[in-house]
Amino acid sequence: MPIDHFSYGAVTPTLSYALSVLGSLLGLVCTARARAMETKRRARWLLLAAWSIGGTGIWVMHFMAMLGFSVAGIPIRYDLATTVASWITAVVVVGIGLFIVGFGQPNPLKIIMGGVVTGLGVAAMHYTGMAAMRMPAIVHYDQTLVAASIAIAVVAATVALWFTVTVRRGVMILVSALVMGVAVNGMHFTGMFAMSVEPDPQPGPVTGIMPIYFVAPIALFVILVVIVLLTALISRGGMDDTGSGSDSGTDVLTRRLLAEAAQRPAPAATGAGGPGRPGTRIAGAFGVRPSR
Repeated sequence: MPIDHFSYGAVTPTLSYALSVLGSLLGLVCTARARAMETKRRARWLLLAAWSIGGTGIWVMHFMAMLGFSVAGIPIRYDLATTVASWITAVVVVGIGLFIVGFGQPNPLKIIMGGVVTGLGVAAMHYTGMAAMRMPAIVHYDQTLVAASIAIAVVAATVALWFTVTVRRGVMILVSALVMGVAVNGMHFTGMFAMSVEPDPQPGPVTGIMPIYFVAPIALFVILVVIVLLTALISRGGMDDTGSGSDSGTDVLTRRLLAEAAQRPAPAATGAGGPGRPGTRIAGAFGVRPSR
């Protein structure tokens, strides 16, 4: 039976790519911030990154692209429970990968291990989302293309995790998000082209949710993600404040340098200040010669 992956022309693939770039962009911003934080604060930023990359960059992108999928003369519905399971899968597996590479010293072994786990999980999300489809037809998959889609998912996830531990700011974050968008969409459409459909000789009633009903939840989800992340980035009190009254958002490296400077032995004081004056000791601790 003829399958059309672009029922609305370039609208759905364009939007799916834009959403994958948006999710990846916000996720990379979060991982860049996470690297400057201590353990507890870092975990919060990595969770936000998983929500952004897994929820928006992968899952929302998948179902936006699926809005353009149709089979001639066949009604398509989606099982709600299976669809929600695919969303949970996307967020959880991305979170696992981010936590593998996000703590301790990053190295190639950790990135590859995290990439394999995340890539297999992303592929599982895709085919779980496909399994959520309900239609009076029998679905077949080309095993070669399925294997290719899984390989693309693993490579894409590995590259994405490498970006999360190397990219820090500015243009490179945007370029990385654009590359991640290409990889995610490449995996999705490779998996979709592996699919073929034939009529069910004994069709039953088609139950589930119409694809168009996903538009409003997708829009609300994306808006929520953007609002939460922008709020966290603009006002970091909710993310970074430990309740101790310390300067929230001060990164670990800065505090470490200040502590080391404060513990440095003060040079012998000369001049009018004398060795006992507090100002002289503080200036000496930071390596500044007091004025004579």
